[in-house]
Amino acid sequence: MARRIESLLIDGPAGKLEGLLEEPAEGEPREACLVCHPHPLYGGTMHNKVVYRIARGMRQAGAVVLRFNFRGVNHSEGEHDDGVGEVEDARAALQFLRARYPDLPYSMAGFSFGSRVITKLGCELGDAVRLIAVGFPTRRGGTFDHLAHCTVPKYFVQSTNDEHGPRNELEAVFEWMAEPKKLEFIEAGDHFFVGALEVLEETIRLSATNEHR
Repeated sequence: MARRIESLLIDGPAGKLEGLLEEPAEGEPREACLVCHPHPLYGGTMHNKVVYRIARGMRQAGAVVLRFNFRGVNHSEGEHDDGVGEVEDARAALQFLRARYPDLPYSMAGFSFGSRVITKLGCELGDAVRLIAVGFPTRRGGTFDHLAHCTVPKYFVQSTNDEHGPRNELEAVFEWMAEPKKLEFIEAGDHFFVGALEVLEETIRLSATNEHR
């Protein structure tokens, strides 16, 4: 049986948000996952290659996945709000997802700018199964002091050659983050995991099925 794919328009704080809901290829979903895309002003959308791989890895692990475009991106209404309004967009999308699947635990994942958004929202809410931050940027985009006291399980996946979150900088940030936490580096060409997208997808799948060592 083909997996269920549904295009959506979700009510957001600045207007409608364009979304894409995908259930696992096999079996009933055991978890709901919201996935957030990279920076809207630099071409980031829910169709980004890394975002697609994160979503597919989560579906392979049995999650129903909601991707969406932040305000002002493609068919989503509103204008870019420098990360502030985008956290509220994610909140609205998450509320939709949880209302659709009220009996499932939930997680959040995000790439680059999206990883900043999901850690801010996830640490505030405090009840996610896990937060998966891929390509977490240590440069630009404000502070991330909230991670010092965030007790939600945090899983960071980073390219070894990430120009926006260099290894030494992320390791220094990771050092003072609250437990539980995990950091994994993938040998890749750049921030966008060039040459390692399949490895990234499998890493995400394993992290969500507790098979990761």
